[in-house]
Amino acid sequence: MNIRQVDLNTGQITKTLFERNNTAFTITDINNKTTLDQRSIVSNNFYSTPEYPTGTFVAAAAYDQRSNKLFFTPMRNASLRWMDLNNGETPKFYTLPIPGVNYDPADEAVNITRMVIGADGMGYAMSNDGNHFFSFTTGRRPVITELGNIIDAESNKGISIHNKCTSWGGDMIADAYGKLYVISASHNVFVIDINTRIATHMGNIQGLPGAYTTNAAAVNDNGEVVVASANMFDGYYTFKMSDLKAVKMEGSDVKYNASDFANSNLLFQKEAASMTNTTPLPTMTASADTKVFPNPVMGSSFNVLFDNQKEGRYTVVLSDLTGRTMLAKTVSITKGTQIEKINLNGHMSKGVYFVKVLDAAKTVVINEKIVMQ
Repeated sequence: MNIRQVDLNTGQITKTLFERNNTAFTITDINNKTTLDQRSIVSNNFYSTPEYPTGTFVAAAAYDQRSNKLFFTPMRNASLRWMDLNNGETPKFYTLPIPGVNYDPADEAVNITRMVIGADGMGYAMSNDGNHFFSFTTGRRPVITELGNIIDAESNKGISIHNKCTSWGGDMIADAYGKLYVISASHNVFVIDINTRIATHMGNIQGLPGAYTTNAAAVNDNGEVVVASANMFDGYYTFKMSDLKAVKMEGSDVKYNASDFANSNLLFQKEAASMTNTTPLPTMTASADTKVFPNPVMGSSFNVLFDNQKEGRYTVVLSDLTGRTMLAKTVSITKGTQIEKINLNGHMSKGVYFVKVLDAAKTVVINEKIVMQ
């Protein structure tokens, strides 16, 4: 129920962002446009109060660097919530119902326990049993889409993504090439193709204590996966996806357990950047709304929205994941709102790309990911 900031390179807690029953807050229901605060939520037990931001506990979270929001879902509660990290001392939370999902509070299978922001800039969330797989946008009013159930690869040899003993719980991370990875509470690792929804079992993490459940996972700055447990105070462990061998992070926090990690690092991000002698993958800038659309791009062009930008000349640059420029176009912008159509040069391969807009001083004013289909 608490939200803390941790340095995954040292394993040390650096800041408490939200502490249950102590931090002042507001929570706004996007649908009915009502806002509550800690004084208006009256309950004898805030642990089970649905209106409380982290009430009924949280085991799935994802950080969107572009909008600087922390998305999460409370268990036993069919809602997508987010904490706006752009505000001051009083956290602002928002909540939106997940359409088409009816939760039985006693049914552990449907609880969402895995969530991440993918390389395409979309959020992805999965239920314990793998039968509910969602995507969501990260703008002011997220659009939530049910993608269907996860499918076991034929090579899994009986280790199913749906199996309670081997594959429930844990966390989810994403790589720079558009894949997702589920790290279950029981140390099993699956790679998931978003388009086919096929989950392929990669193996079991070795070197962890037997009682150490892997509930939290994220990628550190070195490209390693950092995991933590919700039920064992034994610090953090790291492993590489290439060998799945866990190494204890000496000096990491042992005071607090962790039900989920969330950051903006992608697995294999450095490898993708080093494919050519170009600059590394750019860092996404904070922005409340999407400026590039449609996303995904289905045709031969996309649009860039210039809203509240200064009058002048701008350069729109389309690049691939390695930083290679695919096209560049100069546009003239007048005051007010203006939409510029960007035509693609010939056939573009399917995948994830970056759209960067620079002003006359070469300052990046828009930086977003788009998907070509």
